[in-house]
Amino acid sequence: MKVKYSKDALKFLAKLDGKSVTRIRNAVSGLTENPQVGDVTALQGYSDGRKRLRIGSWRIIFKKDAENAVEIIYVIDIGNRGDIYK
Repeated sequence: MKVKYSKDALKFLAKLDGKSVTRIRNAVSGLTENPQVGDVTALQGYSDGRKRLRIGSWRIIFKKDAENAVEIIYVIDIGNRGDIYK
């Protein structure tokens, strides 16, 4: 299973300190396990299967997809609890 980050997600990670980035990347790698590790909930109002992962006050919006028989996790956006859903 592979993990791909969007430009917005990489931009948010670039602003954080190293300890926070490590914490987020470890949580995202937990999504590759079966069953998924973490507080994961499906988002309402999206038909493409978007989900959110909660890590403290941060939220990670992602979706799973298959490309050439390889499962890929697309990290769409990362942000603070109050700003991510706007």
